[in-house]
Amino acid sequence: MPYRIFRLSLASIAFAVIPAFSQPEPPGPSVHYHLGPDSLPEDGVPKGEIRGPYTLPSEAYPGTEHTYWVYVPAQYDPSKAASLMIFNDGQAFMNPLGDIRAYNVMDNLIYRREIPVMIGVFINPGRTPEQPEPNSKEWGDKTTNRPTEYNTLDDKYARVVVNELMPALNKSYNISRDPNDRGIGGASSGAIAAFTVAWQRPDEFHKVLSIVGSFTNIRGGNAYPDLILKSEKKPIRIFLQDGRNDNRSLKPDGAYDQSRDWFYQNNRMLKAFTEKGYEVNYVFGMDQHGSKMGGAILPEMMHWLWRDQPVSTDPHDTVERSYREAVKAPAH
Repeated sequence: MPYRIFRLSLASIAFAVIPAFSQPEPPGPSVHYHLGPDSLPEDGVPKGEIRGPYTLPSEAYPGTEHTYWVYVPAQYDPSKAASLMIFNDGQAFMNPLGDIRAYNVMDNLIYRREIPVMIGVFINPGRTPEQPEPNSKEWGDKTTNRPTEYNTLDDKYARVVVNELMPALNKSYNISRDPNDRGIGGASSGAIAAFTVAWQRPDEFHKVLSIVGSFTNIRGGNAYPDLILKSEKKPIRIFLQDGRNDNRSLKPDGAYDQSRDWFYQNNRMLKAFTEKGYEVNYVFGMDQHGSKMGGAILPEMMHWLWRDQPVSTDPHDTVERSYREAVKAPAH
């Protein structure tokens, strides 16, 4: 009996101690967020076309140019004005193996009439000809004009979108002139840039999608909550997403800079929008600074932003009750 007890004691000790040295590091919170079926290709769903890349010389930022791609849904009919959704950091939002895969979301939701037929634009930050194109490893903060364009609270990037990009798009596509039919979004600095475009030009854009928005003191972005409260309410609808483990600006020595705390500043934005009576929605999860959670909920964000598309309630309207099939090319 003592021998048995001794062996069990050793086993208990081994069980308690050995795994402490052999267990891998606990996974980060991003492991909880996964792309759902609406973010992946679906059998039988007509696929839109990605056109480009195109190059757009910039007058707002002389010497730079912006690369962009255009998503044209299979249901696009040039005789009918389409809605518009622009995504900053276009290379990330259109990456077929990335965290977001926005064109799959648009394919699926347009087909099921859950969002309107819309042209999508994926635009990268500006760069000089000798600078490399942003990619999945380096979004351009160290190699392009991204920090200046996206984080500065002036009207220059709005001029890129409204005065430079939109005329180029209007030459090739029938895009609605109604700002209610136009949205712009992004992640991190691309998200604050999207809001700045709508803030500067609410006559052009009413919908904003923000994933881990950098409303922080990179270049004064933490001033926005006070500006929102002081300014006349603008016709902007915004969806905010952030995570409790986003950049919290806590140093190893205990120093803390609240103006550079992403989660805190996103909550300030939410409070200001709510107090001022804006149409605002939000999801705050556990993720870090990245687009895992934002990509996972992108279909829900798009549903909410575009929920005001026209709907027929006539039970005899068989078009309304059917899927949106691809537009057939005219016979020649």
